Amino acid sequence: MRVLITGATGLVGKEITRLCHEKGIAVNYLTTSKSKLQSDNNYKGFYWNPKAGEIDKSCFEGVDTIINLVGASISKRWTDTYKKEILESRTLTARLLKKTIDENSLAVKQIVSASAIGIYPSSLVNYYEEDFNTVSDTFLGEVVEQWEAAVDDFKSSGLDVCKIRIGLVLSEKGGALPEIVRPIKFGAGAAFGSGEQWQSWIHINDLAQLFLYAVNQSLIGVYNAVAPNPVNNTELTKASARVLSRPLILPNIPKFAMKFALGEMHILLFESQRVSSLKIEQEGFEFKFPNLEPTLQDLLS
Repeated sequence: MRVLITGATGLVGKEITRLCHEKGIAVNYLTTSKSKLQSDNNYKGFYWNPKAGEIDKSCFEGVDTIINLVGASISKRWTDTYKKEILESRTLTARLLKKTIDENSLAVKQIVSASAIGIYPSSLVNYYEEDFNTVSDTFLGEVVEQWEAAVDDFKSSGLDVCKIRIGLVLSEKGGALPEIVRPIKFGAGAAFGSGEQWQSWIHINDLAQLFLYAVNQSLIGVYNAVAPNPVNNTELTKASARVLSRPLILPNIPKFAMKFALGEMHILLFESQRVSSLKIEQEGFEFKFPNLEPTLQDLLS
């Protein structure tokens, strides 16, 4: 079996690639950097430039499934220029893949694409399942709505479409967790705002396993990729401090301070989405890391 992965050199892409190789699945990957091209039998790189509409169509040879992870990081200051990059890195790339499949009558059967729980409105009381259909009025809500629409377009090319709405990814190798624990390690950790905002999180290994489960089970539709037990920001902060054996002595960090420091992207720290994992569990997927503290012990000890 051979899959095509976009975003294979990112945090989640590397973990999915590692799992693919563990399971004997060969990986073709697309990169905008010619210096990242490799050509091993089970890991072949192909160049593309989505802004210019360029793609090496031989990336599809032997491939019947796309795992679509590409997208500029949302953890950089949201200038107008960068907001455009966040959006286009998700939509232009999908359109280029679809156009290439259509124009070359390629035999791709399935796309399993990343999405995000940022599509759900911020709420302290709602418990979001996949059929909730009001989109957040934030920039992130707009991005995810357009991203999912671009992925849904693959249906008209005859592909099975599966969208994985990812929560807060916990990994020791990057993403949010090192940033969360850095001040805690120095005794300067604190929750944000009221600390009541929900954090729907997932261990990076469970996330990678979930993507491959969706591929192997030929899942169709939308699935939340979050662990079964979300926590609020205060509990995330306290659990991290417990695992690191560090005290929490500072008051909560006020919203205005982070807005001043980060601009519009401060909402990443204050949005509250309590999200259900029930649908993917009903498909038979089992989480190895359903609870936060054992997850943190695995990643931080």
